[in-house]
Amino acid sequence: MSDGQSDVSPAEPQKTGALRDLGPRFLSAIVMVALALGSAWLGGHVFALFWMIAGFAVFWEWQRMVGGAQERYRLIVGGLALAVAAQLSLTLKADIAVLVILVGAVIVALLAGREKALWAGPGLVYAGAMVISVCVLRSSFFEGPTSILWAFAVVWGTDVMAYFGGRLIGGPKLWPRISPGKTWSGLICGVVCGAGLGVSVVQYWRTAGEINLLPVFLVGILAGLAAQGGDLFESGMKRHFGVKDSSQLIPGHGGAMDRLDGFIVAVTLAAIIGLARNGFYAPARGLLVWW
Repeated sequence: MSDGQSDVSPAEPQKTGALRDLGPRFLSAIVMVALALGSAWLGGHVFALFWMIAGFAVFWEWQRMVGGAQERYRLIVGGLALAVAAQLSLTLKADIAVLVILVGAVIVALLAGREKALWAGPGLVYAGAMVISVCVLRSSFFEGPTSILWAFAVVWGTDVMAYFGGRLIGGPKLWPRISPGKTWSGLICGVVCGAGLGVSVVQYWRTAGEINLLPVFLVGILAGLAAQGGDLFESGMKRHFGVKDSSQLIPGHGGAMDRLDGFIVAVTLAAIIGLARNGFYAPARGLLVWW
């Protein structure tokens, strides 16, 4: 007869819970990857809608984490701003889209109240940067789909290989106070492998003929570093507000911010590089084509 205590060792319930969580985590990952790739393939309004929803989920989680007054109205303002910005970005009007997001961010900050204003407003800039960046790149007249696949390859490759590299090699921690599990070895392994995977995608899908792949690799390194920086930023923000996950929106994965933190920073950097080199007409070509 049981005395009320479990016969299982303390480590065993954790292992059982991890195994139980593996199924939903795997299925969620498959669904997310399929939706991301499917929307990238279709492009247009389907692509914009998918990323607008993702951006709104990020914005909602940010506001929920920050707290403050009039959250419902902040969500309405943010949702409208993201929808308008996505549609403008489809027609390569990124400058107007950025203005819409900035105005929306000011309104969100005012609605949140004085104590939360400096945290609430940037949440719309954070989500809006991702929405504008992916739409501008995908809508580019040249290399649009390839630029999105490149971004997926770099960020996903960096994330996965940083995990395995850190586990296999170990060594000094990257920033233990913010993210105890990250190591310098994992960072280096992840960034190099992610950049290499990005080069492979460009080499396979390119439409510009023979191009110099070394700059593509170097841009991939920068994007991989940006992705890891985005991951650390979100970890620091969660610690600041005392939460484990941004939400429980995605079974086995936490929230949208938990999955997109690195991608947001990396794709924003990619869009800035593309726009700086090739303007609004073909930013994806500016990102990926180096002679």
